[in-house]
Amino acid sequence: MRKRKDKELEALIATFGKPKGAFFSFDKIERYFRNKDNSTAFQVLSDKTCNDLDFQQLFMFLDRTNSKVGQQYLYNKLRTISVETANNELNERVIKKFIEDSDFRINTQKLLAKLGKNDVYYISSLFQEEHLKQPKWYFVVPLLSFTSILSIIMLFVIPQVFFILLVVYIINFGIHLWNKNNLVHYLGSIPELLRMKRIALKLYKDGQLLKEINPDLPDSIKIIDQVGKRMAFFQLEAKIQGEIEAFFFVFFELIKILFLIEPLMLFGVLKQLNTKRVEIENVFSFVGHIDALFAIASLRKGLDTYCIPKIEKKHNKIKANNLYHPLIFDCVRNNLEVKDKSILLTGSNMSGKTSFIRTIGINTITGLTINTCFAESFATPIMRIHSAIRISDDLMNDKSYYFEEVLTIKDMILKSTNGSANLFLLDEIYKGTNTIERISAGKAVLSYLAKHENLVFVSTHDMELTDLLSEEFDLYHFSEQVDDKNVDFDYTLKVGKLKNRNAIRILQINDYPANIINEAIELSERLDKIASASD
Repeated sequence: MRKRKDKELEALIATFGKPKGAFFSFDKIERYFRNKDNSTAFQVLSDKTCNDLDFQQLFMFLDRTNSKVGQQYLYNKLRTISVETANNELNERVIKKFIEDSDFRINTQKLLAKLGKNDVYYISSLFQEEHLKQPKWYFVVPLLSFTSILSIIMLFVIPQVFFILLVVYIINFGIHLWNKNNLVHYLGSIPELLRMKRIALKLYKDGQLLKEINPDLPDSIKIIDQVGKRMAFFQLEAKIQGEIEAFFFVFFELIKILFLIEPLMLFGVLKQLNTKRVEIENVFSFVGHIDALFAIASLRKGLDTYCIPKIEKKHNKIKANNLYHPLIFDCVRNNLEVKDKSILLTGSNMSGKTSFIRTIGINTITGLTINTCFAESFATPIMRIHSAIRISDDLMNDKSYYFEEVLTIKDMILKSTNGSANLFLLDEIYKGTNTIERISAGKAVLSYLAKHENLVFVSTHDMELTDLLSEEFDLYHFSEQVDDKNVDFDYTLKVGKLKNRNAIRILQINDYPANIINEAIELSERLDKIASASD
C-alpha cells in the first residue's frame, strides 16, 4: 500500500511541466461549457473558429489539470473571452506559488487528483440541468412506505396483516425497479459532489492565498451541507454496488424495497439540490479555478519560451517578438508589428501562410484567456476573433464550397460593425469561384472588414490584391528556395509582396513531362505580357 502511494506521488511530481498522455473525451469535457450561460462574456468562440484553429489539439496540449472539474473549467475558460482583468494579479500569484513551492504544488495535486473519475464530469449536471421530476402518482410512494411500517407493527398483533404486507411489497418492488433507472443518473454525480465539497474545503484551508479566490466559499459549503446526510445514502449505494458484498447487498435491497427508501431519498435530495444550484457552482468554480491555474503553471514550466501579454488600449495594434505556433515542433519564430493597418500575406502553398494566421489567432486566444502567449513578447488589444480558414462542401445540406464561404464571410461582415474591435482571419478568400470575380469581391470585402477598429489577417495567391489593397493593408510574404531537385521552405515572414513564382518550377523538379512544363512556361509568359499591357 505504501509503495503504491509512493509511486502515485512520483507520477504526480513527474507530470508537472508535461502534456497529458490520456484519452480526451470531448463530449464529456464540453458538458460544462455547452450548458453554461456565458451571455455576459465579451465573446464565446464559435465552433467554426475552434475548428479553424485546431482547438481540440490545442486544448490537449494546454490541459495539464489534475481533475475532471479543472478540465471542464479550463475548457470553458479557453472558449470565453472576458474583458475583466481584475483577477489577473491574484491568478499570477497563485501560478507563481505553484511553480516555486513544490510542497504546496504536490499537496494541491494530491487533493485535485481525487476528482479524476469519469463520474466527476457529471457534477455540473447537478447545477446546470433540469432534475428528474416526481410523476403525478408519486404521492402513493410515501403512503406505501407508511403502510409497510404500519403493517410490520400490526403483524405482531394481527398475523393476517402479512398478506397486506405481501401485496404492498409486490407493488413496492415494481416502483423500486422503475426508480433504478432514475437512480443510475445520480449514483456517480452526487457522491462526487460530496467528494468535491470536502476537497474544496481542504484547499480553502491550505493557506491564505487560495482563500482569496473565493472568500465566501464556506458559506456555500454550509448550505450544501444541509443536504449532506441525505446525499450520504448515494455514497453507500455506490460503495455497495462497487464491492458487491452479496449478503449485505441482498439484505439492504430488501429493506429499500420494503420502505421505498430509494425513491424517497432520490426525489427528496433532488428537491433540495434544486434550490442550491448557485452554491454548488460556487464550489465547482473554486476547485476548477485552482486546477486551471495549476495547468497554466505546468504549461509555463514546460515551455522554453512564453510571455504574459501586454493588453493594448489602442485597437489596431499587435506586436510580437519571436512568435511561434505551440503545436508545430521546432517552429520557426517570427516578429511582427501591426500599426493601424491589416495584414495581407502572399506565398506559395506550404510556405507557412495559413500556419502563421493560425499562430496569430491562437496566441490572441491564449493571451486573452489564460494570460499566456507563445512568444518572447506579445501585445494585443481585446478583440473578438472570427475566422474563415477551413471551409468544405456541406453535402448534407447541399451547400457548395463557395456558398458555404459566402455565408461565413457574410457573418463576418455583420459582425464587423458590432461596435467593438474584431480580429478577422481568412485564408484564400473566395477561392471557390473564378479569378476576376474572386479578386473583385475579395478586394471589396477586405476593404470593408478592415474599417472601424478591426484587424484582418488574410492570405492570397492573387497578386492583383496586393496592388488593390496596398493603401489599407501592410504586405508580407513567405517564400522558398528551389534548386534542381529540392524545395526549401524557411517559414520566415518577410516584408513586401511575393515577387518570385515557383509553382511551375516545382512541377518540373517533380518530373512532370517536359511538354507540360514548356507549355505552362509559355502561357505564363504570355499572360504576364497581357497583364503588363493592361496596366
